[in-house]
Amino acid sequence: MPTPSTLAALRTFVAERDWDQFHSPENLAKSISIEASELLECFQWSSNFDQTRVEEELADVVTYCIHLANKIGVDLDEIVMRKLQSTRAKYPVELAKGRMTKYTELAADQGEKE
Repeated sequence: MPTPSTLAALRTFVAERDWDQFHSPENLAKSISIEASELLECFQWSSNFDQTRVEEELADVVTYCIHLANKIGVDLDEIVMRKLQSTRAKYPVELAKGRMTKYTELAADQGEKE
């Protein structure tokens, strides 16, 4: 997760430009989607990619995610750990290890193998 100095730098950057007025949750969510599309575009025609461009687009996605979390008052570490806990329950190791099956199909697939 972002360090306190990274969070402070992002807040300072936005404050210096008076951009917080534009950072509604809706606008930030749109920006995340737009930047994620730009990240995906790096891989559109080939699995070969420009490392620098991917890093820049990934940084944009992460930055907007941080801004959204800040705007809606959530702790990123807390929500990621909570989501990991629920995902862990959906994908138990004994059913999911080495498989990319959706959780709703795991038990059914396991029953077919037995």
